[in-house]
Amino acid sequence: MFTLPFRLMACAPLLFLLAFAPQTAFAAESSYQLTGDSLPLLWGLPFAGILLSIAIFPLVMPDFWHHNFGKISGFWALTFLVPCFTFLGWQTSVFTVLEVLLHEYLPFILLLFALFTVAGGIRVRGTLTGHPETNALILLIGTLLASFMGTTGAAMLLIRPLLRANKDRRFRTHTVIFFIFLVANIGGSLTPLGDPPLFLGFLNGISFFWPTQAMFWPMVMVSSLVLLVYYLLDRYYYYPHENRADMIVSDLEVHAPLRIEGAINFLLIGAIIGAVLLSGTWNPSWQPVKVFDVDYKTQNLVRDTLLVIIALLSLRLTDDESRMNNGFNWFPIQEVAKLFIGIFITIAPVIAILKSGSDGALASIINVVSGADGNPIPAAYFWATGLLSGFLDNAPTYLVFFKAVGVEAEVFMTTFSTTLLAISMGAVFMGALSYIGNAPNFMVKAIAENEKVAMPSFFGYMAWSFSVLIPIFFLVTLVFV
Repeated sequence: MFTLPFRLMACAPLLFLLAFAPQTAFAAESSYQLTGDSLPLLWGLPFAGILLSIAIFPLVMPDFWHHNFGKISGFWALTFLVPCFTFLGWQTSVFTVLEVLLHEYLPFILLLFALFTVAGGIRVRGTLTGHPETNALILLIGTLLASFMGTTGAAMLLIRPLLRANKDRRFRTHTVIFFIFLVANIGGSLTPLGDPPLFLGFLNGISFFWPTQAMFWPMVMVSSLVLLVYYLLDRYYYYPHENRADMIVSDLEVHAPLRIEGAINFLLIGAIIGAVLLSGTWNPSWQPVKVFDVDYKTQNLVRDTLLVIIALLSLRLTDDESRMNNGFNWFPIQEVAKLFIGIFITIAPVIAILKSGSDGALASIINVVSGADGNPIPAAYFWATGLLSGFLDNAPTYLVFFKAVGVEAEVFMTTFSTTLLAISMGAVFMGALSYIGNAPNFMVKAIAENEKVAMPSFFGYMAWSFSVLIPIFFLVTLVFV
């Protein structure tokens, strides 16, 4: 029934070849590195295509999307790679793919895999009912935990207990949406462990506790306002609109005290944190592994190996029945893995164009964040970093604007501290604007849908995020940048 869309998509790479040919035949250089100064914006179309696919297909063809999202992701990756191979050469194509895999995708997905596996082994048992006060408390706890066990770890730990607490409520969608806002994004503001953009800053010389000091009050203000909006909204849904007579649980559950199964996994989360910290603080003198001119540093190889070992230990040490009762399954991480390989590959030319600064096709974005004297404009950096983070993944976007300022870390933390704060807040806070702004967003959505929660479409979610968050971010601009 759905063979026609694939037949139409099969022709698209050839159309892109014809479109790219006149402008990019000269773009290949002696270096294998993909450079963006000679790339037209047309190279961003595959990335736009995968974003539109994520936005439209689940809405208009949900069954088709559910069974074919991996193929669609692969199609858009090929739509970029075929022109890249043809006009920039096989060396640039292979280098680009390997660089994406070794420097971005592999560390990204292995960290998510480890956190997803370990957090999925922790089961909160006992009586939890979805009263507004209980829900707000869970969101608050998750927000506080996110900075110390990562947004992914905190989200995977608490999303299932939250869904179980609300299983008998009619109105649940808003609770998951605000969970994404707070636990999967805003809560990861205070340490490099909390969110990938801050970890990239740590790797580039920003002190470990700089976010704790600089981001504390912005995080408190934003999370407090978002939590207040949620509580008032949940009370509105709960008291006049919920039929609480339908919220019946068994007598056994009513009297069951709260307890935790799989507590060993808390130690394994600590081991994950240690492995990540190791890669940022240990700088061995050993030569990195080279794969087609792409460095795979020893500390990163050790970190990634440790993450796999920790995940396997969690599977070994956690009771299978407990995981099953926790609703654990592999679909959410499979969906993220398949979609984000396409996103990471198709985003490569977009990031390359942004990195080329005023020499690239997106020079207007880079130029708008600096004044006539060349000094950065913090408010412009906040909104530019933030809005792009919502759709380009917040970690590479943070790095682009971090590098665009062009100063050493010590200067960044002192003379240009307001600009660094603006970039950090934009990347962390506005990763909540879309499902793809931060990886836990999609994972939470997949788990909620697996529990029969009717999550909004890509644009439907954005209607929520823009309505709730953008006014708060304008207030952040006035107060802090």
